[in-house]
Amino acid sequence: MALQQTITVMNTMDSAYVNGEQIRQLFSDYSGIEVLVKKVEGEKGSTEFVKITIPGSEGKLNGGSAPTFGIVGRLGGIGARPSRIGIVSDADGAVAAVAAALKLADMQAKGDVLKGDVLITTHICPDAPTLPHEPVDFMDSPVDILQMNEHEVLPEMEAVLSIDTTKGNRVVNHKGIAISPTVKEGYILRVSEDLLRIKEMTTGQHPVTFPVTTQDITPYGNGLYHINSILQPAVATSAPVVGLAITAQSMVPGCGTGASHEVDIAQAVRFAIETAKEVTQGTCSFYNEEEFARIIELYGSMNVLQTLGRPAVASH
Repeated sequence: MALQQTITVMNTMDSAYVNGEQIRQLFSDYSGIEVLVKKVEGEKGSTEFVKITIPGSEGKLNGGSAPTFGIVGRLGGIGARPSRIGIVSDADGAVAAVAAALKLADMQAKGDVLKGDVLITTHICPDAPTLPHEPVDFMDSPVDILQMNEHEVLPEMEAVLSIDTTKGNRVVNHKGIAISPTVKEGYILRVSEDLLRIKEMTTGQHPVTFPVTTQDITPYGNGLYHINSILQPAVATSAPVVGLAITAQSMVPGCGTGASHEVDIAQAVRFAIETAKEVTQGTCSFYNEEEFARIIELYGSMNVLQTLGRPAVASH
């Protein structure tokens, strides 16, 4: 179902010359699909942010009230040139997000229109720097995480699926995809039963989840260890965020090449598509609203975890 779009996007991105305009061209034959590209300069180079809007039949863009769903392709860069030749493992999030958008556009052209709007964001950088990290090196980014969230986490998104390669660790040892618990306003909530059901359906396997720590849901730049940036969107929104990890049985560095598996990415695309269908028609919830209200009543706000926290006090 989604493999063709995945391969098309991978072939487009696996180039030293790829840019946002080439991503825009993938959608040139689809009417009603808006693709915006914005180049942003950072301290370590530049990248091009891409926003793809798929309007729903009853979405807010058409004056309706159906929920708006967000898909974020999270990564540092799709390439690490000149130190690495070819597309890197870290690119999987961008490939999956754009392939999901391409599949949704194709569905719409064939008469299968989702009820709500779907907003897909990611960025395109074929020559990003690398970053030392334990147990394996990360891809770095030309821009900082605040700039990423500014362009990728949009206020219209009422639920956010953040897709990211998550292979450089020892805590999820499964080749395929895994989902995180829901994160909302500094709280790590239970794993959504609806998403577990969708994952079982789209993979034909028992659902695989991955653990999330308090450190992982705090902003980059605070000196704490993070498994990766998969849940960084959660620091920039009050909407519920779930991480969709593309995973491996072995440890694979984000800057590794020859490590992207089309079938695994297509699994992530199928999961994202089915989740988009259900969220926008109101049959999938990322969290229990009553239980969240009760948590706030009992324990108060945890918004502080969405910030860099208190400044360090010098010891005397």
